[in-house]
Amino acid sequence: MTVTVVILTLDEARHIERALRSVAPFADRCVLVDSGSTDDTVARARAMGAEVLTHSFVNQARQFNWALDQLPESTGWVLRLDADEVVSEALATEIAARLPDLPDHVVGLTVPRRIVFLGRPIRYGGLFPVHILRLFRHGRGRSEDRWMDEHITVDGGVAALRGELLDDNLKPLGWWIEKHNNYASREVVEILDVQHGYLGREIGDRPDGLKRWLKERVYARLPGGFRAFAYFFYRYVLRLGFLDGKEGTAFHVLQGFWYRYLVDMKLHEVKAYMSVHDADVVDAIRDVLGIKIHVDATDRD
Repeated sequence: MTVTVVILTLDEARHIERALRSVAPFADRCVLVDSGSTDDTVARARAMGAEVLTHSFVNQARQFNWALDQLPESTGWVLRLDADEVVSEALATEIAARLPDLPDHVVGLTVPRRIVFLGRPIRYGGLFPVHILRLFRHGRGRSEDRWMDEHITVDGGVAALRGELLDDNLKPLGWWIEKHNNYASREVVEILDVQHGYLGREIGDRPDGLKRWLKERVYARLPGGFRAFAYFFYRYVLRLGFLDGKEGTAFHVLQGFWYRYLVDMKLHEVKAYMSVHDADVVDAIRDVLGIKIHVDATDRD
């Protein structure tokens, strides 16, 4: 039962050695797909025995699926890991112990992921740990083709692991804000696709998980701006986010309110541009958000 760890990287010298050390107890092979690092990410990874591939970046989903296509057919299990994530000792031990005894019908495993923000694990707000599918048999799973909030889907049974995966980014707060600024643009791409269908995806391409259903069918129908405040109130007050201390307050304000409000305002900006300039959605996304969407002319709204 071999395990190949796939990590997508861009300037992750601060994190890559920590990530690789955390998977050393069970990983047979580590593959980095780098999209043009200018620091010594690649050198550090190679020094620890990882293989490095290079590929230009469009979005996380396509980069990861490209990486899967480069793996040999003999690959056993694949673990998708971010460079700033750490596999806890408990999770590493559990992976090594559980994989050999899993029945053939189990093709994927979920892990509980916890966010660490400004050095503090986030425990309240009704969100963490989040159970996500990250470990699966090669050839039985792929990432959804989404610009944001993509998930790995598998064609078989799924079991759960208990050990935690920690998302603990060590970069400064300014980097986090810029990352979420980019995330907000990508999320607008997804919201507009739900409304216009310009990516040509069938509804069946979107798993009907409760969280996504609530997001796309309930949250999306609330008034823009107000829904960001309502979501923050739910997390910070009703789900006790205030118990996470000063760092937790910063996280819930920034991720639970500021980020959601930024998405709403970027969405408003794109729609206003479409109205004023009589532009279609793809051109508006390009001109306002700087994201180029390649679709068939016949699919354009």
